[in-house]
Amino acid sequence: MGFLLLVIRMAKKSPIKFAQEVKAEAQRVVWPTRRETIVTTIMVFIMATLASIFFLIADKIFSWGIGALLGA
Repeated sequence: MGFLLLVIRMAKKSPIKFAQEVKAEAQRVVWPTRRETIVTTIMVFIMATLASIFFLIADKIFSWGIGALLGA
């Protein structure tokens, strides 16, 4: 519903006004520093590694449990 209202409102503006607003909005974007990007990337790799280890252990526990229940 909100998107539809946005499209209707934007249709009333001229393309030049729209382009000016896009340019103004783009100038407000704050890009992360190189250090922030590196730290964030490292944190993503650490969390992905921890998650994969957790799911590996959980899978092994469930495999063992199901195997014990089924007598395999």
